[in-house]
Amino acid sequence: MYVKDFKWEKDITVKKLVDNMGQLGYQSVQLAKASEVIIKMKKNSAKTYLTFTSNMVSCGLRGFFAQLVKLKVADVLVTTVGGIEEDIMKSLGEKFSIGNFSADDVELHERGINRVGNVFIKNESYMKLEDWMNPVLTKLYQKQKRWTPSKLFKEIGLLLEDDSSILYQAAKNDVPIFCPAITDGSFGFHLYLFQQKHKDFIVDVVADFGNILFTSNHDEKKAVISLGGSISKHHAILSTLLNGGASYAVYMTTAHKTSGSMSGATTNEAKSWGKVKDESDVATVHGDVTITFPLAMIKALEVFEEEGLLPFGGDNNE
Repeated sequence: MYVKDFKWEKDITVKKLVDNMGQLGYQSVQLAKASEVIIKMKKNSAKTYLTFTSNMVSCGLRGFFAQLVKLKVADVLVTTVGGIEEDIMKSLGEKFSIGNFSADDVELHERGINRVGNVFIKNESYMKLEDWMNPVLTKLYQKQKRWTPSKLFKEIGLLLEDDSSILYQAAKNDVPIFCPAITDGSFGFHLYLFQQKHKDFIVDVVADFGNILFTSNHDEKKAVISLGGSISKHHAILSTLLNGGASYAVYMTTAHKTSGSMSGATTNEAKSWGKVKDESDVATVHGDVTITFPLAMIKALEVFEEEGLLPFGGDNNE
């Protein structure tokens, strides 16, 4: 394949755009390859683990993740707890504003505003979450005393009734959500406070590790789409390691392999651990996920719709 000059075409589709980018070199090649790997995942009926960190819920990819669950593209979700609590906040009507990266952070703090990059979240949003959670936890406690995080999230998701909610779509479509670091945020703090009043209230993270292991087995094909990195990425690929390794993997991250971090670890490095099979189809894309993932995934969705691989004919309003 040769480098081909890129040119604008009137009414170009995302599929054609990404295909053209595949002949540009550098990360555009990896982006196009990532989309092809995602297509193979679906066509070969691989169980697909979608992992993402909470900042991707903050920035607005939340509704896209929920849509992918509804369209049967993701079979298992793994995230960090900020993604859980912010999904709930947005379902409760809270809106996050877009500011800038160079804002005066001292001034923001005095105004009760928290900054996630160039996304601003008000303290009131966390207060609203607390007001909502307390009666919900009481209701769940009355139902049973011991919960795994994934079962807890399913119960909460059924209460939200918001089509753009990850928790709601996952609960409705029986897609488990795993969050190994459930205490690492406001949600965890409220669990702790509730437990101080109800000592027999237990959230069993270890039991959920067993649950994610049994979401797949050695015989079935497994795939991972990892956005960002951190514990959500590792939780999924550790599960695939213990079940024979993934046949397909797409990593999208701004971190680099020179750090030796989980976030920067490439799909090739994963082969040394057996997390990804030696003969697997893989792609690692370096860049902002708010740009790279929509492009790669929408190209894949356009292919799926053309070939009749989406439920409802791809109509998200069904």
